[in-house]
Amino acid sequence: MAKEKGLEPLAQAIFNQDNSNPEKLADSYLDEESGVNCIEDALAGARDIIAEWINEDAEIREAMRRLFRDKGIVNAKVIGTKREEASKYKDYFDYSEPVKTIPSHRLLAVRRGENEMMLSVKIAPPEEDCIALIERLTVKSNTASANEVKLAIKDCYKRLLGPSMETELRVLTKESADMEAIEVFADNVHNLLLAPPLGEKSIIAIDPGFRTGCKVASLDANGTFLEYNTIFPHGSDFRRQEAAEIIHTLVEKYNPFAIAVGNGTAGRETESWLRTLSLPASIKIISVSEAGASVYSASEVAIEEFPDQDVTVRGAISIGRRLQDPLSELVKIDPKAIGVGQYQHDVNQVALTAKLDDVVLSCVNSVGVELNTASAHLLQYVSGIGKTRAQSIVDHRMENGPFRSRESLKKVKGIGKKAFEQAAGFLRIRNGENPLDSSAVHPESYSVVQSILDDLNLSIEEIMQNENMLSSVRAEKYVTDVFGLPTINDILDELRKPGRDPRESFDAVNFDDSIQSIEDLQIDMVVPGIVTNVTNFGAFVDIGVHQDGLIHISQLANRFVKHPSEIVKVNQAVKVRIIDVDHKRKRISLSMKQV
Repeated sequence: MAKEKGLEPLAQAIFNQDNSNPEKLADSYLDEESGVNCIEDALAGARDIIAEWINEDAEIREAMRRLFRDKGIVNAKVIGTKREEASKYKDYFDYSEPVKTIPSHRLLAVRRGENEMMLSVKIAPPEEDCIALIERLTVKSNTASANEVKLAIKDCYKRLLGPSMETELRVLTKESADMEAIEVFADNVHNLLLAPPLGEKSIIAIDPGFRTGCKVASLDANGTFLEYNTIFPHGSDFRRQEAAEIIHTLVEKYNPFAIAVGNGTAGRETESWLRTLSLPASIKIISVSEAGASVYSASEVAIEEFPDQDVTVRGAISIGRRLQDPLSELVKIDPKAIGVGQYQHDVNQVALTAKLDDVVLSCVNSVGVELNTASAHLLQYVSGIGKTRAQSIVDHRMENGPFRSRESLKKVKGIGKKAFEQAAGFLRIRNGENPLDSSAVHPESYSVVQSILDDLNLSIEEIMQNENMLSSVRAEKYVTDVFGLPTINDILDELRKPGRDPRESFDAVNFDDSIQSIEDLQIDMVVPGIVTNVTNFGAFVDIGVHQDGLIHISQLANRFVKHPSEIVKVNQAVKVRIIDVDHKRKRISLSMKQV
């Protein structure tokens, strides 16, 4: 607008910063028709133009970027009227920390508080430093014109350059915090998906509850749903007796290896009640995380699997199956619903989804998939298969019976040569025509195994897991242009432990029966727990009281710890000491020092 009023020559004359009198210069630009009614109007318009020139100067912007990155400070204050409802952001009511040192989790917490309109946030260096920088690059003299330029600089910073630089810095720091949070989340999901499986054992699974009762699902060793019951072990004496009779009947009928109890509402109380029933000592009572079970039970995948059952039945089934095989069950749930990240709903969702998809693919392919029992949802994560081919495999299996060999996979619609090459090594067939089909040896390498068998004059059954014979094989002898020495060694390793599950063996965590709620906790108690989440600032641990405790990073070890993942991982069993209990805020502080 100032330019349209013809004030650009005046701005240039002032910006030259010579000994000219700005007011005298401005006097010749007065024009009532264009709206320049007085000298101050003319000078203000000229300063607006100078402010725009400064804002668009590449050298000044680059210098300001460096200043914002090097000396920027995150300042947060509670919005005056929100002090009560913003209590969860109490740590940030009057908070400041340099951009260069603020951890990603604190930055994301501050930004969430701002988005929820609980906190006001500014990210910038001290204003005087910014003004001084621009003046060093712009002011050339100590004249009256230079004073006008200084006024333009202050206006430029407050109105144009400062907000622009803050926006850039917010984007930059958000991207950095997002990537760090995504990496932490991905690492947690990886450890959760590769949690030790109980294996092919029959299960009675209980989704606990008080008022609505406990939902009980019986599953066979393959996870097949057998029977559903509702019991009320926390009701009247009659209801408790009735519940006990149902559990005894199910135990006698299905001879379960374990009873899986969800760790949500009424979980610990249900475990304690089960231990009063004089069940066979061989039956293990195991607490299982319910995280994401409700999401699964209402999902399209659950409806496809159990169209005739309601959400409560599906939830109980999911609890039992995730004990048998966490990977096979958890891949059905959006990883973001599992709850093992930090601010996962605040980060870049496209980047998060892509990273988590990579993690799931990696986990599924590192473990391998049983071709004759895997669901379409699990099969779709096998390299080279995808959603459409996975469904085709399941349809083919239902029409023609179980696959007898990997080769028969080629008969499935949509499985061409390339897809077979990509997928075959990750698929397993137990008790198939070729014992190698149960291993991670790819069919294209079967000829190498056959050469070894011919030289030793042995059958495949005689050499598998035969360490003495395998250690006598000279791997160099079988190297070709196609199969290098590392591949031959991998094949021999696989023959030593064919189809070996890379996951650790299952070991149940038994919580302290004397602790049922947060009220039972006392300072310096040492209790068992299981890590449920790892973040940049520490690890959350389930100790069996419906409220996870936090081991702050400073309490993980008697040494400096750069990141909690150096010490703990999701699903790890730990012993912890109670160091503080805040009943009002329901916060439990834990330590692994001197335990």
